[in-house]
This record gives sequence, structure tokens and C-alpha cells, in this order.
Amino acid sequence: MNEVIGSHDLLLVTLDTLRYDVAAELAAAGQTPTLRGLLPGGHWERRHTPGSFTYAAHTAMLAGFLPTPTRPGPHPRLFAARFPGSETTAPGTWTFDAADLPTGLAEIGYHTVCVGGVGFFNKLSPLGSALPSLFVESHWEPGFGVTDPDSLSHQIDRVGEVIRRLPPDRRLFLLLNVAALHQPNWFYLAGATRDHGDSRDSHAAALRHVDRQLGRLFALMRRPCLVIVCSDHGTAYGEDGHTGHRLGHEVVWTVPYGEFVLA
Repeated sequence: MNEVIGSHDLLLVTLDTLRYDVAAELAAAGQTPTLRGLLPGGHWERRHTPGSFTYAAHTAMLAGFLPTPTRPGPHPRLFAARFPGSETTAPGTWTFDAADLPTGLAEIGYHTVCVGGVGFFNKLSPLGSALPSLFVESHWEPGFGVTDPDSLSHQIDRVGEVIRRLPPDRRLFLLLNVAALHQPNWFYLAGATRDHGDSRDSHAAALRHVDRQLGRLFALMRRPCLVIVCSDHGTAYGEDGHTGHRLGHEVVWTVPYGEFVLA
């Protein structure tokens, strides 16, 4: 990472609430061709999230604690705040003297941008402003949120505007929080109505919809660009009586993760 930072743009795409099992099944079946074509080997890596809901997980990830591989560790991190006693800071880790990654990158000249999706990015309250405030520039509007079926398309439009006005010699760190997977997602499933409610099937339909949009996002990004695409946490649809997240079930804590370079 010490060779990547400063020479590459960075894109962190968080597919909010995406479950590992659904993501892996769709990739194996060829139903998410955009992601399958870019993920190493065409497969998601199985990891554990640092938090069971959006705010907790993003706060950790933006401090350098990305989802952790499920195999026994320790696992060196890509980024880390400099602090004594860290057991996952290795020679290849890029370290920064700040409490969070966006601030650390801004201090070395990156333009840091957040395009939010779910409510923790809506800037309508102090809590909804906490994560966006870590970035030099942040964007949210209702069309980016969970109730708009075209939210990702609107978000990518905004990303395009950001990139078009960015000086060519200014490096970019962009966080795109994708709200489309989050409940409600019933409207992505053909023939479903509000009365049907959300389900594992509509969650999968939402991922297929997202995959069709992501090619346009990746085409917009300047090269070279390191891309990290992952879920912040999963969500339950009735497993063992559980619904939603912010709970300790396997489907919540296990998330898909991938990283690759657009060159």
C-alpha cells in the first residue's frame, strides 16, 4: 500500500447490508457479471465485518479496520492509524497520523469525497452528519436513499459530476455507500408488491440490479484506481427467527469482500 497511496485513486464501495451467501451464490451462477469479471478469480472473499450495522461498521472501516478474513490471523491491514502495539500493522501497511482514513489521506493531498446512501449519511441530524463530516466533500439527497429504486443510478450521476471537476493532478478517495440492497428492496423483484415485503429473493434481485449499474461507475473512475468493494454487514430474513441486523447472527457478521485495480 505504500506504493499505491499517492500513485492511485482509491474507491471504497460499500454495498450496504449485502449478505455473503447471496453474493457468492449469484457470482457462482454468473448472475453478477460485472463484479465477477473484476473480482480476483471471479469470487468474493468471505470475511467478518467489524460492526453489525452501518454506523459501527463504517466507523471502523474508515479507521482502517476493513472486514477481516475468516481464516485464523493475524491479518495485516491495508491502512492503519499509527498507534503503539498494533498487531496488524505490517511493513506493507500504509499508516497515517490521524484518527480516520479520510483525514489521513487529505493530509497528503487526496481530495476526499463521500456519496452517501442510507440514513447514517443523510446529514439531516448530528448523527447523520458524523460520517460525512470526515470527508472534505460529501453528498446526499433523498434520491440516493433506500426508498428510491433508482438510487444507485442517481449516485453514479453525482460521482460523474465530482470527477469531471476534479483537477487531473489531484488524487481522489471516494466512498460510495450503496443503499439499494437495504430494506425496502421488494421493488427489485419482478411481480412483487409492497404487501409481499422484503425477502432473500428480493435482496438477490437488488444485487442483480446493482451489478448492472456498477459498470458505469467503474468506467467513470480515473486510472490507476484501487477499488475495494464489500458489504458493511449482512441482514436476516427470518433465519432462526431474526429479521434485520444489529444482531449477532452469522448472516449479519459474514460479508463479501473484494479488491482489485482498475488500470
